[in-house]
Amino acid sequence: MKLDDDLGRERGDDFQTDDEENEAELVYGDEEEYYTESEGTVSSPSPSVNNVDLNDSTWPQSYRQSISRFTTVAPPSLKFLRKTSLTGISSFFSTAQETPEASEHDSLLRKPLISEKSIDKEEVPTSILPVKISGSACSKFSTRKSPPPQEQCSLAQAVMNGINVLCGIGLLTTPYAVKEGGWFSLIILVMMGLLSCYTAFLLKRCLESSPELQTYPDIGEAAFGLAGRFGIAIVLYIELYASCVEYIIMMSDNLASLYPDTQIRFAGTYLGSRQVFSITATLIVLPTVWLRNLSLLSYLSGGGVVASILVALCLLWVGVVDQVGFHPCGTALDLANISVSIGIFGYSFSGHPVFPNIYTSMKEPSQFPSVLIASFVFCFFMYIGVAICGFLMFGDSVKSQFTLNMPREYVASNVAIWTVVANPLTKYALTLTPISLSLEELLPSAQLRSFSVVLLVRTILVFSTLVVALTLPFFASVMALMGSLLTMLVTFIFPCACYLRILKGKLTKLQIANSIIILSVALVCLCIGTYSAVIRISEKIA
Repeated sequence: MKLDDDLGRERGDDFQTDDEENEAELVYGDEEEYYTESEGTVSSPSPSVNNVDLNDSTWPQSYRQSISRFTTVAPPSLKFLRKTSLTGISSFFSTAQETPEASEHDSLLRKPLISEKSIDKEEVPTSILPVKISGSACSKFSTRKSPPPQEQCSLAQAVMNGINVLCGIGLLTTPYAVKEGGWFSLIILVMMGLLSCYTAFLLKRCLESSPELQTYPDIGEAAFGLAGRFGIAIVLYIELYASCVEYIIMMSDNLASLYPDTQIRFAGTYLGSRQVFSITATLIVLPTVWLRNLSLLSYLSGGGVVASILVALCLLWVGVVDQVGFHPCGTALDLANISVSIGIFGYSFSGHPVFPNIYTSMKEPSQFPSVLIASFVFCFFMYIGVAICGFLMFGDSVKSQFTLNMPREYVASNVAIWTVVANPLTKYALTLTPISLSLEELLPSAQLRSFSVVLLVRTILVFSTLVVALTLPFFASVMALMGSLLTMLVTFIFPCACYLRILKGKLTKLQIANSIIILSVALVCLCIGTYSAVIRISEKIA
């Protein structure tokens, strides 16, 4: 098998006949599980993507489509579990990806990314033959291009996707970051925004070096071989997992602030309001990870931009209309706690795992720089506005989430809190699904076809996030740890390292110097911030 045959299939859209499409089905139970692709003739069944050998394939193969769920803005469809038999129910779960119901239109075109008009008709990549990449340069990749997708994201849609990825739960913690680091810590916010935007451009340069590069793990593989692919993928999955933990903590904290007297005593066990609502939130999100088709959740999560704007407006409303007021306070600079601010502000601009997917999904990839600039500028003003207003309103008493400080007697406060509680309900499953799919790839095919195993894997993942959230219920400290360790790797260190390796020999001295400086500073921040966050969490546990 030639390398360009292996890699060329995923980039573009392959047209299939009805007979070929009927073979490309994913089924559980007593039916066989095959994916086939063709370029003119019907091909024989390919080796299943589920039979993954880490020494002989490009795991994770499910990364691209699962992460692309974060970049959809199209109307969805939702397919719930509809059959009563075990085999029938299990057919609504996908191990490699969610596969939609067959239709006449679906048989004509299979799209590599979620598009504007066909989110509910989405076809997913079929079984991909193992690909070995030797060497570190992208020249090892084939330059062969498949026909471009017919339906992709416009500039406006890509900007909305970029904002939705960047403007997340970090918004709630920016006032607390100012409290910890002092007013001059806002300079760090500015620098993090600028450097994050710059390293996103570096990822774009890496993607442009070969048409076969589509995802962040692809870039890692082009730079450092399979070790680079696996290393980057593992770090990205850990970051997604930690985000799910943060969702549980965030929902429980805000619900506990609304109903602080909630408690349960059962069999000699006492559960306070936070524990009760952590368990409640977990039980609510659990069924969403069992869904075979996450199109509706993907569409609703696109409302994260609206949710962020609404929460920020509610904060401003409480300060101005409800006359909570703004009061000068705080220190200029607190070096003892500045590492907390570095971690939180760094986490706030971590959208790099999704940026390659946004780039490859655009109708005009040349407009990607405009997408980055617009997304970062919007989110920067959102972050700095909320940080300043929130800290001026609540001062040194500001909590890890400013919604916990908002007076409950005001309507705007309750709107903000319920928005913060509702938003993770749509994002939790989308965030956890890439992890579950990657684990399901590693299962033997016989086990993978078993509905009970798939259900068990996803359920265990959900309850494991609950255990971590109950053990480490420190929203800001966990975010600071994520920002100091994971974000420094994903947002600064990996992009610079891959950029230097892939484009080696083609860079100017200034470009090399810039990348080395960013990489070095990020390494220092990683070491200091991680150590500080671990010590802080350890003290709280003790």
